[in-house]
Amino acid sequence: MTAGNKELRLGALREALTSGTLRPAQRMVAAMHPAEVASMLESLPPRQRELVWEFVDKEIEGDVLVELNENVRNELIEEMETAELVAAAEGMELDDLADLVRDLPETVTLQVLRSMDQRDRERLRNVLAWPDDSAGGLMNTDTVSVRPDVTLEVVLRYLRMRGDLPPRTDSLFVVDRDDRYLGTIGLTRIITGDPDDAVGDSLDTDAPRIEPDTAAHEVAQLFQDRDLVSAAVVGREGKLLGRITVDDVVDVIREEAEHSVLSMAGLQDDEDLFAAIVPSAQRRMLWLGINLVTAFLAASVVKSFEGTIEKVAALAALMPIVASMGGIAGTQTVTLLIRGLALGQVQWTNARWLLFKEIAVAGFNGIIWAVVVGAVTVFWFGTWKIAGVIAAAMLINLLAAAIVGVVVPLTLRRFAIDPALSAGVILTTFTDCIGFATLLGLGAWFLT
Repeated sequence: MTAGNKELRLGALREALTSGTLRPAQRMVAAMHPAEVASMLESLPPRQRELVWEFVDKEIEGDVLVELNENVRNELIEEMETAELVAAAEGMELDDLADLVRDLPETVTLQVLRSMDQRDRERLRNVLAWPDDSAGGLMNTDTVSVRPDVTLEVVLRYLRMRGDLPPRTDSLFVVDRDDRYLGTIGLTRIITGDPDDAVGDSLDTDAPRIEPDTAAHEVAQLFQDRDLVSAAVVGREGKLLGRITVDDVVDVIREEAEHSVLSMAGLQDDEDLFAAIVPSAQRRMLWLGINLVTAFLAASVVKSFEGTIEKVAALAALMPIVASMGGIAGTQTVTLLIRGLALGQVQWTNARWLLFKEIAVAGFNGIIWAVVVGAVTVFWFGTWKIAGVIAAAMLINLLAAAIVGVVVPLTLRRFAIDPALSAGVILTTFTDCIGFATLLGLGAWFLT
């Protein structure tokens, strides 16, 4: 569903709900894919959300719940009966079911497990044994495996007997008699190869094998680098545990993108745009408080130069320029560093080169814009002294912003702190304090 189509559907749905013509609204919801229904629910205020949820087909409720962000999902789960939750879990793909079960009340989880046959119960427990942000938590155990000594003709007969394959199957996994993973064979090769050839003759031994404790973002990077549709998850003893498919990796990439954007504003990944006022205010309160402390710190720097500002009032008008330019330059550097860290491109081994490069870029831009600001200052105030002070202060602040923009994210990562969450606040504090102190300090030195 494109953004334009979504806007049209959302507008039509809201109009139907507002006018009280619920039957057309029900038909619209029934025609949507579970992911589209989830997106629509997240785009509605709570009252309309509850009403639309009543229109969702019981057979796809579980699939819709999995697609929702955590806050919205938990709100709907709290309103659902135990029997309804158990019914929603039936027929779901194992990896999606594992995601849903983690958010269900324990009593409901036990009933879901009891409703499953022994084989599926064990498969689900194997997935739940791993963190949800690991390869083991992402994997699905619905693998199709074959032996290396059988012929392609035998494999084709076996596939015809099965009747269907798990979604997004592009290759079969090849294992020995002890279920130890050997490699893969593509479906294309099975269909087009000589029927008398053995599977082992066409074995792709270079196919990636992912350990179950591999972090989800590393899995996403592997899929991106190798253009994978699926990959095997292999235990330490070499046994095939399951597979990860590209649809799960797309979810990881989307969540990481949301995390980067929201964390830089001090917001949670699962922030509900239409959440109630008090919970929303509480979630944002912490970082507003932290920002207030840093603002007082910057204000204390300004206060210590009260005498200078009284004597040279022009400096008060120029202070925001220095702080703003430093903040923007630092934000550019921090953003690039956070992206590089997420992609695995930035390490301590190449940090020195990157630091010198960012200092050079800041110096180049600093000289150019210092000249521009100096010229404007001469036009405003008619004095080269003030122009020289602000030009020097801007250059120094841009150089400081470059250093802070490189060092802070790397240091935070070293201490296992998410740079996206904290680097912005630290950067703003440094650039404000350094910018004000430099401008006012130089002003006190040369102008009073």
